[in-house]
Amino acid sequence: MPNRRAPSDRRKKSLDAARLDELALAYVARFATSRAKLARYLARKIRESDWTDEADAMTSCETVVAKMERLGFVDDRQYAAMRGAAMTRRGLGARRVKAQLWVDGIGEADAGEAIESAEAAAFAAALGFARRRRVGPYASGPAADPALRERQVAAFARAGHAPGLARRILAIAPGDEAALAALDEGAALD
Repeated sequence: MPNRRAPSDRRKKSLDAARLDELALAYVARFATSRAKLARYLARKIRESDWTDEADAMTSCETVVAKMERLGFVDDRQYAAMRGAAMTRRGLGARRVKAQLWVDGIGEADAGEAIESAEAAAFAAALGFARRRRVGPYASGPAADPALRERQVAAFARAGHAPGLARRILAIAPGDEAALAALDEGAALD
């Protein structure tokens, strides 16, 4: 069966600085984004098209990104706070938040508050992760298999939580509200 959308069949569309500006505006109107993600998007659009403007393509890209930042459509600090809070609510740990912000191109200075907030909410995020995964105090029954317990600790680690915290949460028997409350109070003192 022939491929209908073979790359050789498709002609590259022409792109100039004005169209690049329009693409950037449409992108920031649709998505919350960082400066680096917008630059990657625009660079990809430039690679996929025929550049017809007299100005250098990458210089135009940098100019458009700077313009979007100047107009307030792109704010790395605000993006980091929003992204970090969303990830923490989903039950992901501070290490995972830090890694994602690095991937999104957020610098240390802009990511600082978001990472501190994620570290402060580490215990609540780990409990949310356990609740979502139905492990530890939220499981239907005790996990007697040591291999299963280690896989659960590994899942916590992949989600960005400290293995020690994961083991403390997983050690709580299902339905033991007193132990969960004691662990919560201990975490508040840390």
